[in-house]
Amino acid sequence: MLYPKNLEEKLGFYKLRELLKDKCNGEVGRSFVDKMRFTSDARFVRQRIAQVNECVNIYEAGESFPHSGFIDVGLFLDKVEIVNAFLLEEELFDLKTALTTLKECLTFFNSVDPALYPELVKISEGVEFDTMILHEIDMILDDKGKVRDNASPELVKIRQALHRELSSLRSRTASVIQQMKKKGYAKEDAIPTLREGRIVVPVPAEHKRHVTGFVHDASSTGQTVYIEPQELLQLNNSIKDLELRERQEVIRILTEITHKIRPQVPGLRKGNNYLGVIDFINAKANFAMLQESIQPEIVDEPLVAWYHVAHPILLWSFTEQGKKDSVVRQKIELDEERGRILLISGPNAGGKSIAMQTVALVQYMFQCGMLVPMMEGSKMGIFDDIMMDYGDDQSLENDLSTYSSHLTNMKAMLKRGNPKSLVLIDEFGSGTEPELGGVIAESILEQMNHQKMWGVITTHYANLKFYAEKQDGLQNGAMRYDVENLSPLYKLEQGQPGSSFALEIAQKIGLPKKVVNIARHKAGRKKINMEELLRNLEEEKKEFAKKNKEVSRLEQKLKSATEKFETKSIELQNKKQNIMDKARKDAQKVLDTANRKIELTIKEIRETNAEKEKTKQLRKNIENFKNSNQPSKKITKKKEEEPSYEVIGGTITIGDAVRIKGQGSIGEVAALTAKEAEIIIGSLRTNVKLNRLERISKKEFRKEVRDKVSSQSAASNLTQRRIDFNSQLDLRGKRAEEVMYELDDFMDTALMLGESSVRILHGKGTGALREVVRNHLKSFRGIKNVSDDHPDRGGAGVTIVTFR
Repeated sequence: MLYPKNLEEKLGFYKLRELLKDKCNGEVGRSFVDKMRFTSDARFVRQRIAQVNECVNIYEAGESFPHSGFIDVGLFLDKVEIVNAFLLEEELFDLKTALTTLKECLTFFNSVDPALYPELVKISEGVEFDTMILHEIDMILDDKGKVRDNASPELVKIRQALHRELSSLRSRTASVIQQMKKKGYAKEDAIPTLREGRIVVPVPAEHKRHVTGFVHDASSTGQTVYIEPQELLQLNNSIKDLELRERQEVIRILTEITHKIRPQVPGLRKGNNYLGVIDFINAKANFAMLQESIQPEIVDEPLVAWYHVAHPILLWSFTEQGKKDSVVRQKIELDEERGRILLISGPNAGGKSIAMQTVALVQYMFQCGMLVPMMEGSKMGIFDDIMMDYGDDQSLENDLSTYSSHLTNMKAMLKRGNPKSLVLIDEFGSGTEPELGGVIAESILEQMNHQKMWGVITTHYANLKFYAEKQDGLQNGAMRYDVENLSPLYKLEQGQPGSSFALEIAQKIGLPKKVVNIARHKAGRKKINMEELLRNLEEEKKEFAKKNKEVSRLEQKLKSATEKFETKSIELQNKKQNIMDKARKDAQKVLDTANRKIELTIKEIRETNAEKEKTKQLRKNIENFKNSNQPSKKITKKKEEEPSYEVIGGTITIGDAVRIKGQGSIGEVAALTAKEAEIIIGSLRTNVKLNRLERISKKEFRKEVRDKVSSQSAASNLTQRRIDFNSQLDLRGKRAEEVMYELDDFMDTALMLGESSVRILHGKGTGALREVVRNHLKSFRGIKNVSDDHPDRGGAGVTIVTFR
């Protein structure tokens, strides 16, 4: 059930109907837009949603499916049914276009795997027509919708004769007008023209008596008359006769083809209706793709679990203005655990009403069979009723004030409300004395909760916020507000009430400070404390979110590093195992060969009765085989000469640079005792006896340490990073909060390595992930350009970042 009767008008759904009508090709499709109705039949909703989603999938897959040509030919078919009537050329051409589209649709669904588009295939079942009729129309009409010259043998003769006569007329006209110019009867710039379908020549009025012929017309000033010269009369008459015969033959051909179409009318009507349905589904699919809408997970009971949802009309308006990314999307969750009824509070013009309208309109359009603008993973339930109290419904005819109309709406909601009802109420309790209005509103809210109703309610009343905080089934929500700049953020946060920031806004717009202070005093300490508490809570939440974001980023980095370590460890283990396995195989192979060699040698010694020379030769062969299987000597670098340092001698003190005698190890003295010194060598600390140390130049020590650090860490680390770095980052399937930290790491590395450009894969989907990536890239310096990839390589699903 829908309440009130003008709910669609209050929601603005009529605007969506108009947008869908604009996207339809024909009147049948538009009629289906008009018939679109809200339903609580879950099976019907699933079917309609699936049809649109399958159509979107067809277009996104690049299938050869018609995008246009869904022309309504119902009136033409009515005309065909009239005996001896015939379709005009343009009517027959429209019928041909519609039948071509019908044929393409049926061919597509008859050839495709039914499992890919099951709902659309079902619609196509039972729709058929004789394609020969399309072939016969094609034999008569050309691609411009005109009857072909060869549509009949008689038409061929007539048009050939007409062509000859027109050619003769042009030649004869040129000759006549040339003679008239010579005699001065026509001006030099005079050219022949048409009047009543006949060739005439413009002649100055003073010379009209010198030209023999028929006067057809005169100019508005009367200075020029248009004469058909006598020499052209016969040719013009002949052409007129041929044109008449041509028109009669064309009518005969059109009447004949119309007669052939007449028996097919019942099937063609069914096909026309089918095209209207596809046109309607196609319009919804195009609108869904424009808004990046999706098919959510559908459950058969009331539920709201929406992520990144946008107000459809607001989204369309901003898209038209080229500001699509400016739309603030919301996360809205209503369930038994969090609360079925969400009470939204916050400052005026902060977006409370838009959030409430978003829930109402998105749920309504979903149950009308349209895809919805939200993120994948969202879940939508089915409601039996949508009831709304929004705007001023005061009525002089019914003697209703603003508050009376609100109470009338509340009465209807309480009377009809049930566990499958969704109620939407704006400015709950307003319109009367605040204290009593708040009490009545609280009582109504209590009853709604008792009836297990679902809903979104906006209010400023503190007693309702306190009540919602204590009751199961209810939850508070607040519209976020920038406390520092006193400007709304239009972002809904569930789980806490919001402040109206009335005093702060009054102060910001310039209300006298004295007036604001009086108001603060009159409001009372308790009220002020609560507002301050909510304001402080907002500030703390903002700071907490910032710190939480940093912690999450570090955790993600740690997780990423751990995963890389584990991956490398597994790779090393696998490499080690492979090397060991190969070594065992090689060893076994050598052993087998050696055994065969020894056995062969023993056999030959026995066969030759151990002749001395032969035995000696065989031993030599075995020795050669042994040497050939010795491990090869490794080529090693010559040991680098240890660097020499200038020994300066003297007493060793804390902070001195020292070297251990007889070794190349150098370090810095950190502490001293009577006989030992604690020295720092690199990242290690060790105790060495003083008599084993010697002082060296601190300048050389610092240079050596700096060279070692830069050569070891920078060179090796940078080289390894270059080897490991992949200039393409795949973020598809990841949530926004995961993406931020991975993107930070990726971009930092790319900038450090001096990459010229990188590719970031985020997919198309709803565009939410693309928006997060694009917005976050703005925080990086050194970026020259951010753009979509070429359509053949991913288009809007891939972001190309070019560095300066």
